[in-house]
Amino acid sequence: MALIAPSLLAADFLNLERDCQMVNESEADWFHLDVMDGLFVPNISFGLPVIEAIKRCATKTLDVHLMIEKPERYIKDFKAAGADVLTVHYEASTHLHRSLQAIKAEGMQAGVALNPHSSIELLKDTIQDIDLVCLMSVNPGFGGQSFIERTYDKIRSLKALISETGSATLIEIDGGVNSTNAPKLIEAGADVLVAGSFVFRSENPANTIRDLKKF
Repeated sequence: MALIAPSLLAADFLNLERDCQMVNESEADWFHLDVMDGLFVPNISFGLPVIEAIKRCATKTLDVHLMIEKPERYIKDFKAAGADVLTVHYEASTHLHRSLQAIKAEGMQAGVALNPHSSIELLKDTIQDIDLVCLMSVNPGFGGQSFIERTYDKIRSLKALISETGSATLIEIDGGVNSTNAPKLIEAGADVLVAGSFVFRSENPANTIRDLKKF
């Protein structure tokens, strides 16, 4: 059974505490928090103060996804804000191994995200140091985009690499996840499903999360 991580990027920011409580009380496993700087991706979301506020309310794992340039500058800050899992983009990390070590040194799980155009082969030398690989199944920056079908093949390739190296890395899928593709993603090897618009724009978000947990 996959872990479900609702993305608060799609929540109602005027009622953020209400939406956090909904996630707390639902069958969701993690909170997924997308941090965007307007440079690495063409959008700006929220930063440390909002994460600190969410941490005071949240009773579940905070899965923080940094879509920012030079993420190594803020590793200690995101730990202090409450991150449990901290994911940096391969494309934004000049010294990826050093960043992974720094994240682990702060007591967080270390994640690496790959954009749709980036190959799984890029992680061959670091996979055993990675706790979670976040495969972007849309182009990062905005919610509500259509799922990229090539993702299934990338999951299978990543699963093979994890098996070959004896790694314990989790595979997370972020973008366009819904009840139609969720079972196929899990069948391909996904461990964590991030769902934003599909959850928060549904008539009953808690029921939508429960339905995703059934697969």
